[in-house]
Amino acid sequence: MTTTRIAAVDVGNDSVKALFGQSDYELNIPNVIARDREDRPVIGIEDLHEKDPLDGLHIRVHSPALQDNNAIYRVGNLATKSDNATELDPGSSKSEEDQSLVMLFASIALDAARENSGFEAKNSVIDATYILGTGLPLREVKEGKDVGFRSQLLGSVHQVEFLVTPKHQGKKVNIKFEEVKVYPEGFAAFINLVMDNEGKIINRDLIDKQILIQDIGGLSTDIAVIRNRNVDDDKAQGFNLGVSESLEAIREEIRSRHGVELDTRRDVVDIITKKNDRNHIMVKGSRTSVHDITDRILLDLAKKEYRHLRNVWAKNSQTEICYFVGGGSMVLKDYLKTLNNNLDGYNIDFFEDEKESIWMMANAYHKLINDFVRRNSKEAAPKKTEAKAASK
Repeated sequence: MTTTRIAAVDVGNDSVKALFGQSDYELNIPNVIARDREDRPVIGIEDLHEKDPLDGLHIRVHSPALQDNNAIYRVGNLATKSDNATELDPGSSKSEEDQSLVMLFASIALDAARENSGFEAKNSVIDATYILGTGLPLREVKEGKDVGFRSQLLGSVHQVEFLVTPKHQGKKVNIKFEEVKVYPEGFAAFINLVMDNEGKIINRDLIDKQILIQDIGGLSTDIAVIRNRNVDDDKAQGFNLGVSESLEAIREEIRSRHGVELDTRRDVVDIITKKNDRNHIMVKGSRTSVHDITDRILLDLAKKEYRHLRNVWAKNSQTEICYFVGGGSMVLKDYLKTLNNNLDGYNIDFFEDEKESIWMMANAYHKLINDFVRRNSKEAAPKKTEAKAASK
């Protein structure tokens, strides 16, 4: 009997958040990759299998969906230490980037290779079947790119081979998708607000309201217009505006002014959002403020985001509230609140729980894909009963 496992994967610009099974396993991997060679050197090779796989994720990926097939990568934490590390570029489409697929396959392979995943290894080869829930920016869905993205995942086997990776070295995971559901990110955020893990309505006050959800990501911003419990496709808008370009600008100015090299955008986010010594870095051992740099660049971005909100709200004047979600909203929250207080004063809200905001999309995909599986199981049940009756 074939084991099929649920995967809910949010390939965010900053990191990949993934939930598997009935949320029995979760992963958060920096969305950074670096091309590498097969025999990467390891200090303390005898300790390799004592380490966390997430700190030494070194893989070869084979998939007909990839433009660059059979390439070898350092992924996540390991890639951040590489000189040739790459992150998704501003203006790129998530659905068309090899990096998005590499991160997706890597996270699923990590789940499948675990001892308690339910999949068995035969001669170090694991055949794993998944039902996948994931999402794309609203702009890409409106352009129809979700169809191609889904089709390149279905109907093929995608293989991840673990090379010099702790605990998994030598394993190969063959990933096959029984079903793939690709959701617009704005709609997913709405579902997370109103639905619990069992598919029941938990926030009835929001169901019949007209609301906006502004999802600020690394590469894009989606503003979903929710009315009558659905996304209004004609009114919803997606923009090529995210926090990545601003984070790069902050990183570059810190490098040029202070001579401090930050490895990735995540390092910049840590400086901006950390609870202690926020907006400070160490320069030659001295605590140094970069507040002037971060304030100037992020306030400029917040003004652009606020302008989009104002324009969409003007075209949807009966809107009652706008929720800001996504990792970018956490970065810009204070600036957006200040702008809103000083200007028009729209009814806006943020999720104060940082983890809830960051994991919102993955949680939404998990709820949606579980609901899909439940509904399909109910529809299939009568057919089984009819089949039994016919056989008598």
